[in-house]
Amino acid sequence: MILRFFSFLILLWIIGFAWFAIDLPRPADDDAHTGSVVVLTGGAGRIDRALDMLEAKSGGRLLISGVDRDVKPAELAAEYDRPDDLFDCCIDLGFQAVDTRSNALEIARWAARRGDKSVRLVTSDWHMRRARLELERAMPADVRILSDAVQTRPSLGTLFTEYNKYLMRRLAALAGV
Repeated sequence: MILRFFSFLILLWIIGFAWFAIDLPRPADDDAHTGSVVVLTGGAGRIDRALDMLEAKSGGRLLISGVDRDVKPAELAAEYDRPDDLFDCCIDLGFQAVDTRSNALEIARWAARRGDKSVRLVTSDWHMRRARLELERAMPADVRILSDAVQTRPSLGTLFTEYNKYLMRRLAALAGV
C-alpha cells in the first residue's frame, strides 16, 4: 500500500515535470497594453524584451527589479544600446530584490505607489510560472498580470531545478506560507 502511494506520487511528479518542460509559457502579444512593464534580472533577453515593450508603448513605465546596487542607469543604457533619456524619463531601477520572492514584493510595492491596475511581467519562459505565482501572491487581486515570457533553450538541469522550486512554492502557498 505504501509502495503504491509513493509510486503514484512519483508518477504524478514525472507527469507534472513533462508538462512543465514541454508547455513553457510563451511571449505575450506585442500589442497588449498594460499600465507598466516589470522585468526580473537574471536571464538573457529579459531586459531587451522589456525595453522593446516600453519603446513600443506597451506599458507606461518600466521597473527593472533585482538590479545590483552598483549599477547606474547610464551603464544600462550603454549595455542595451538605448538612449540615456529613456532611462531618465521612463525607467526605475529596483535595488531591493535578491530572489524571485523579493522581486514580487518589490514589484508589488512599486505598482501600488503608481496605482497600476495591470502589469506586463517579463522573465524567462522556464521562470515565468514561479515568478507569476509569487507576483500573484504579492499583488492585490484586482491587478491584472500579463505574462510575457522570453523564449529560451533551458537545460534539463535548469528545468528540473525550477520545477522543484515551483512545486515547493505551490505547496508553501497551500500551507499559507
